[in-house]
Amino acid sequence: MKFRITIFALLALFSTASAQNGPGKQSDEPSNKLLNGKVDQVFAQFDKPDSPGCALAVIKEGQIIYKRGYGMSNLEYGIPISPSSIFHIASISKEFTAMSIVMLANQGKLSLDDDVRKYVSEVPDFGERVTIRHLIHHTSGLRDQWSVLDLAGWREDDVITERDILDLVSRQKALNFKPGEEHLYSNTGYTLLAIIVKRVSGKSLREFADENIFKPLGMTRTHFHDDHTMIVKDRTSAYQPRKGGGLRVSIPVFDTYGATSLFTTVEDMAKWDQNFVDKKVGGEAVMAQMLTPGVLNNGKKLTYAFGLAVGDYKGLKTVGHGGADAGYRSDFIRFPDQRFSFVCLCNFSRSNPGVLTRRVAEIYLADQLKAEQPKVKAITAAVPSTAEKPSEQELASKVGSYYARQREETIRLEFKDGKLTANVGPGLQLMPVGKDRFQVVGAPIQVAFEGASNGHPQRMLAFAEGEKEPIAYAYVESAKPTPAQLADYAGTYYSDELDTRYTVVLKDDKLFIRRRKFEDTALTPTFTDAFSNSDLGGLKFMRDSAKRVSGFELTAGRVRHLQFSRESR
Repeated sequence: MKFRITIFALLALFSTASAQNGPGKQSDEPSNKLLNGKVDQVFAQFDKPDSPGCALAVIKEGQIIYKRGYGMSNLEYGIPISPSSIFHIASISKEFTAMSIVMLANQGKLSLDDDVRKYVSEVPDFGERVTIRHLIHHTSGLRDQWSVLDLAGWREDDVITERDILDLVSRQKALNFKPGEEHLYSNTGYTLLAIIVKRVSGKSLREFADENIFKPLGMTRTHFHDDHTMIVKDRTSAYQPRKGGGLRVSIPVFDTYGATSLFTTVEDMAKWDQNFVDKKVGGEAVMAQMLTPGVLNNGKKLTYAFGLAVGDYKGLKTVGHGGADAGYRSDFIRFPDQRFSFVCLCNFSRSNPGVLTRRVAEIYLADQLKAEQPKVKAITAAVPSTAEKPSEQELASKVGSYYARQREETIRLEFKDGKLTANVGPGLQLMPVGKDRFQVVGAPIQVAFEGASNGHPQRMLAFAEGEKEPIAYAYVESAKPTPAQLADYAGTYYSDELDTRYTVVLKDDKLFIRRRKFEDTALTPTFTDAFSNSDLGGLKFMRDSAKRVSGFELTAGRVRHLQFSRESR
């Protein structure tokens, strides 16, 4: 998860690049050279001897037609990236974990509808049946392991093992939601899948995948990495910006895999890509299963299949997945009908391979891609339109806190410098497209306000592209507690699900939360007994029958309703 800088002699850079980079089996026709030049321009920002960068492979009909490395694999030793450089590819690992499970199911050694507890008894009985299929499609309701570890006080440079994750899972007392009711990305599920592979096959996921997938496909430079201290020849280092300037090393220290931790190259990924066509490993039934999307309890079909996202890009069908861990970023996207695929693996946290692969696809598939339609088109019909735009006074009337009970999420709207913004991430602007209708700038989401009363709307409805039903947020009166009222919340709170204590402290008439290994961060009042925190999400304090503060419930992205109890004063 981090980075650094050094420069090799320019001669070494160019000699290595010319020896290991290049057009694969593509000819040197002028048209191909023109295409290659356009591709190189896409990566020009990385193609320097003092920058981390990316490796790229362009695959057509099973053959690499262009491959190159851009930037440096290791800045300290001046080693350039090449197509044979090995990267940690983060969540792209999931499709290989899913493949291993499907192969075992095809052999009759397990069923996708088996209860997870049949194989992993450490998973608590939540009163709801969680199946292997739920894990695969991220519909289990299990809290995400990385979010839980962060809340428990783990830092990104702490060594994390499979046992650590199992211990945290065993402590959980509730799910985010009933299995099959929602799709919410959970890395926990894929760590459990790796454990299931081991307990069913008698071999670790690393051994099983190597024997049944990687070796048969000739992926000789690919493995699941289960020991962060292991020396791997040609492994890239990874980097991210350092506060104050420069870069720092950012490499995961995971001794756990399944959700992540696959090491590979763009060249080996081309061999995996070909297996979707010739089905050398797995056969027709297994590969068809891999591309089958999940279905929610209400019959809604997901776009997430078996470690693969099935979608489209500018009118063309796509299959693939991305990944991000520490300083590593990755993307693998297939255009199956065109027999084109693109793999981009990077070692810089500021890179965006998902954008890069699509820019390269636009070069090779320029005559087949359609002009992208405005993202809002699919949702405008759901929100009545009006040509009338709101006045500044009407914009200001939208200011306040809005609470979605289903998601335990509070969004606060603010009006400043003539703009209405939501306190999501760095702040999202709401651009008016009607009197009570707004487009979220930079996102395929529109919001509508309704039920004006007492000078403000009663509800905010968020319509996301592809979703049939909006998310409803109720207006809640913003809280303005006095210093004396804030003092009621001060104290130490314990979560046995995290085995962690948080301390709420009052400083300068403001509340702060103090937790292990992290700096104090402010709690901002949202509504009665509810606060938001930039790092943790939303806290909702609970009171006993005597109206005394007795604990709080924490909801933070992929973790919902985590309980903390107040310790004796």
